[in-house]
Amino acid sequence: MIEPKPKDKAVQDELKRNGEIPKHIAIIMDGNGRWAKKIGKTRIFGHRQGVTSVRETVEACGQLGVKYLTLYTFSTENWKRPKEEVTILMKLLISSLKNETDRLNENNVRLIASGNLEKLPDVVYRELRDAMEKTKDNKLMTLNLALSYSGRWDIVNAVKKLTLECIEGKMKPEDISEQNFSDYLITGGIPDPDLMIRTGGEYRISNFLLWQLAYTEIYIDNVFWPDFRRKHLYEAIREFQKRERRFGLVSEQLIKR
Repeated sequence: MIEPKPKDKAVQDELKRNGEIPKHIAIIMDGNGRWAKKIGKTRIFGHRQGVTSVRETVEACGQLGVKYLTLYTFSTENWKRPKEEVTILMKLLISSLKNETDRLNENNVRLIASGNLEKLPDVVYRELRDAMEKTKDNKLMTLNLALSYSGRWDIVNAVKKLTLECIEGKMKPEDISEQNFSDYLITGGIPDPDLMIRTGGEYRISNFLLWQLAYTEIYIDNVFWPDFRRKHLYEAIREFQKRERRFGLVSEQLIKR
């Protein structure tokens, strides 16, 4: 892992002393287009600048001890954007994978992807598969790219898998539970996020991890994603540490536990 700068290490040590560090952070990286428009640039320019924010966030999370980081990279709805923008976004994804894989290895970060990956162009899928293969043995943190992903698609896909299991006699309908349903989601095996950050100031979850966010703490940051830096991540974690996570219980029950 790349060592943090002294000032960052001081802040990270403070956060570790003050409370729980989220095991899993999920981020809706919103505002690339609005950021670019604000400075008179194209939307694609905003997407390119967002790569720096990804790099900083991945490194900071690894240094803090976050075990899973899920980034909402490309939704199923994003396929409906203008063809030119989608094409450029796919090219940007390819170049980012090529340029960042060595850095992921340097930081001991494993790369995985969650979503309907069959819809990705072949060249994108090959580059993604290659990056995942090269980083598969890394242990410090898992970076999960939500690609061609939507929460509704994820739930429907899990239902189809469970239905087939029942038809084939491998499972009875009455045996279906919340726990084994989670196992059939595309994120099966990954713990639900503790903290979900959305940049860009919008107050919605945009079809992201609909099942998994049931008890996740949500933090909205008005900063656009290209301007998101470590200090913004630290502030989100500070806010997370102030919250009482009751999971349906009352405060007195938490104290007794």
